[in-house]
Amino acid sequence: MLSYNNIVLIGTSHISIESIQEVTSYINKNKPAIIALELDKPRLHALFHKQKPSIHDLRHIGIKGFLITLIGHYIESKLGKLVGVSPGDEMKAAALLAKQHKLKLALIDQPINITLKKLSKQLTKKEIFRFFIDILTSIITRKPKIQPFDLKKTPPKAVINQLLSHVKARYPTIYKVLLQERNAIMAKNLYTLATKYPQTSILAIMGAGHQEDVIKTLKRIQDSNNNNPSPHNSI
Repeated sequence: MLSYNNIVLIGTSHISIESIQEVTSYINKNKPAIIALELDKPRLHALFHKQKPSIHDLRHIGIKGFLITLIGHYIESKLGKLVGVSPGDEMKAAALLAKQHKLKLALIDQPINITLKKLSKQLTKKEIFRFFIDILTSIITRKPKIQPFDLKKTPPKAVINQLLSHVKARYPTIYKVLLQERNAIMAKNLYTLATKYPQTSILAIMGAGHQEDVIKTLKRIQDSNNNNPSPHNSI
């Protein structure tokens, strides 16, 4: 858990029982006025209606984006079954608690169709080849590239950093589109919320891999605005 000004960030694993418990406990105990989620409207709707990737998505997100979505959904679902959790249950729990306690819900992520369109356009053949080679290698050798951890818990910081470094080196486009660009958007949206409601407690819930970069980006935005105040704030 990290904090910045009136924002508290909880970094989660989307298939972790521990993450569901942490989110639930924090909201019930502190009742933050605003709960900000790493979601957009279609993804929130999909969580509550058990929607799966459909062939109809192809024309909206492109073939590469669709394949990445299929593979990601398959892996998350398989891992989720191992621990008895559906992917995104911590986000679903937060949304339900927001409704129960009459708290404001903010969706701070970039629309998923924009993210996947970008990924489909920018993902290189080299990265796709590496992706399938890495999957094949892991199946044959059964040697994980990332240090094993308890799936029921949020990965330790060392494991998260190891995973992010691996993705950045092997799949720079995936790192840029799925992490870097979305982190910047979520930070900007959080900063807007915090500025609009400066005396209000805000809880942001996002994947643990986003958490630190979002905090750093929030600080950069704050520093930039302090060094370049808008005309109406000047004396």
